[in-house]
This record gives sequence, structure tokens and C-alpha cells, in this order.
Amino acid sequence: MSKLEKLISLDGALAAFEFNPSGELQASSIAEQAKIENDVLEMLCHVCVANGAIATMQARGWEKMTKMEGFYPIQGFSLIGFEWTVIVNDRFGVIVANDKIDYDGTYAILDES
Repeated sequence: MSKLEKLISLDGALAAFEFNPSGELQASSIAEQAKIENDVLEMLCHVCVANGAIATMQARGWEKMTKMEGFYPIQGFSLIGFEWTVIVNDRFGVIVANDKIDYDGTYAILDES
């Protein structure tokens, strides 16, 4: 089973997507009940790349300024909304309904090689 198939099969998953380092949508899977289109996922991919770059800058700066370690490299992050959350790593993301979300289980799938 591909990573995209594993992500979309998560309980509460509305959409799963893969993107390249430029933020272009490479592949997607959208649940039938989701009111999401690929145009939205394309924009979301760019948001994920931009936020990943900002988080990396902050993590590296924080480590340098405080001499604390463990913040870099960024391995993933979540964007939490009112009804759903996006969980993403450097290439894949999934949108999950907040009432069904399993952060640990989702990150475990994202971390698989």
C-alpha cells in the first residue's frame, strides 16, 4: 500500500496529497464526502512549503541564539483549523477532521520510508 493510500485510509481523512519541493501538487486522493478540490490542495502544498521554510529558519535561529538543540531539522508540522487539521512532512500531507485526528498515528505513517 502506498503512503498516499495509507494516509487517505486514516479515520477522518478528507484528503491526502504529495508535493514536490517547489510546492506543486504531484498526487492526491480525496474522500468522497470531502468538499475539497485539487486546486485547493495545490494552494495548500505551497502553504506547506512556505511554512516549512519559515519553521526551518526559526528552528535554526533558535538553536543558534539559545545554544539549545533538537529543534532542527523540522520533520513535520500541523496546521490546525476549526474543523480539520493538516499534518505534513517534507513531501506528503493529509487533511483530517479534528474530531477523528490521531497525531501519533498520522506522523508514524508520514515517517515511514
